Amino acid sequence: MRELLDSAVGQWLELSDYLPDFDRHFWDVGAAGFWKLERRQQFREPGYDTWEAFARGDWDESMRLLDAHRAAIAAEHQRLAKHGSTVNWVKVVEEPVTPYLQWELHVLRVREEHGSILRIIPPDRVAALETAGPLPEINVMGTEVLYELTYHDDAVNGAWRYTDPGLVARVRRTIVDLHAAGEPLADYFSREIADLKPPAGEHLR
Repeated sequence: MRELLDSAVGQWLELSDYLPDFDRHFWDVGAAGFWKLERRQQFREPGYDTWEAFARGDWDESMRLLDAHRAAIAAEHQRLAKHGSTVNWVKVVEEPVTPYLQWELHVLRVREEHGSILRIIPPDRVAALETAGPLPEINVMGTEVLYELTYHDDAVNGAWRYTDPGLVARVRRTIVDLHAAGEPLADYFSREIADLKPPAGEHLR
């Protein structure tokens, strides 16, 4: 997949341009759905109160805030359902899980409970796709647009936007195949995450 994107021509979007562009396409993906591939194991999410609490080491407050977001998450999925759309997410998980991944998988579990279709895959399942480097972070909007997210200090700082139909179809197909091969998050979570003790200390790097 890295080779596909490196040989394609995309449009660079600063974060301030990417966010409204993403939002506009997200609500128009239709039955083709939204497909996300997440390979990185560490992110910073400044401005997201649940992450902020986690980053300063307050696990209980982070989980309380996450629970408070349930209504908004449910409303988002209800709106998508009215459009005949779904959120489909592939998360590569390396073990042992980092404190960040432990936190993120709790967040993703809530999203799954409200309608996202999440699958977990181990890194060895994507090794054959990483001969040119780690898989990129990808959002595919239906069949028309894909974004390759870029990062600075583990926080999103923009994205490359691609609209070539053939490229979008090939990348989407790869993510669909990985999704089909993955383990449902609910199963992975109950086996590997649910009984872990909350991480101690601050986690902001």
